[in-house]
Amino acid sequence: MIEYLFINFGKYFLMLKRIFARPGKFSIYYRQTITEVENLGINSFGIVVIISVFVGAVITIQTNYNIENPFLPKYLVGVTVRDSLLLEFSSTMVALILAGKVGSSIASEIGMMRVTEQIDALEIMGVNSASYLILPKIIASVIFFPVLCLISMIVGLFGGYLSCFLGKIIPPSDYIYGIQYAFYPHYISYALTKTVFYAFIIVTISAYYGYHVEGGAIEVGRSSTKAVVHSSVLILLANLILTRILLQ
Repeated sequence: MIEYLFINFGKYFLMLKRIFARPGKFSIYYRQTITEVENLGINSFGIVVIISVFVGAVITIQTNYNIENPFLPKYLVGVTVRDSLLLEFSSTMVALILAGKVGSSIASEIGMMRVTEQIDALEIMGVNSASYLILPKIIASVIFFPVLCLISMIVGLFGGYLSCFLGKIIPPSDYIYGIQYAFYPHYISYALTKTVFYAFIIVTISAYYGYHVEGGAIEVGRSSTKAVVHSSVLILLANLILTRILLQ
C-alpha cells in the first residue's frame, strides 16, 4: 500500500513536470484554453446555478427553523446564509460537485485518448502530450472556477431571498439587512483562493488517472471513478489546511 502510494506520488509529480515544461506555439495553447473554458466552465454553469438556488433557499428555511427564539433577531438568518455560502458551500461544496462532473469528464477524455493510442501518436510527432492536453485545462479551470464560485454566492443568496419572499420565512428586508450586517470582504477572497487550489487538484488528479490508464474501456471507467474519489478526498484535505492557514 505504501509502495503503491509512493509510486503514484512520484508519477504524479513527473507528469506535472512535463505539463509545465516549455510549451509549444502560444496560438495553439490559446485556442485550446478557450475551448476548455467552454467545456469545463461554461458547461458547468447550469448545474452550479440550480444547486446554489436550492441550497440558499434550504439553508434559509433551516436556519429560521433553528432560531425561533424570540430574543434572537430575524436578520441572523441572512447572516447565517451569507456566511454558510461564502465560507463553505460556494467554494468547497461546489468544488466537490465539479469534481464529479468535470473530473470524470477529464479522466474519461484523456483515458480514451490513451487506450486508442492518440496520445502515442502525439508523442511520435514530437508533441509534449501532457502539456498539450492538460495545461489548457488547468489554465481554464483556474480562471473560470472562481467565476463559478462568485456566481454560486450570488445565486445562493438570491435563492435565500426567494424563499423569504415567496415562502414568507422572514421579512425580505430583514434578510437583506442580515446579508449586509458585519460583512467581511476577506470571506470572498478566502473562498476564491480555495477555489483556485481546488481547480488545480480536480484537473491534475483527473488528468493523471486518465493519462496513465492501461487496458480498455472498462479501465477508463475505473480511472474516472478513482479520479472523482481521490479528487474529493484531496479537496476535503485541502479545505482543512487552507481554512487553518487563511482564517487565522
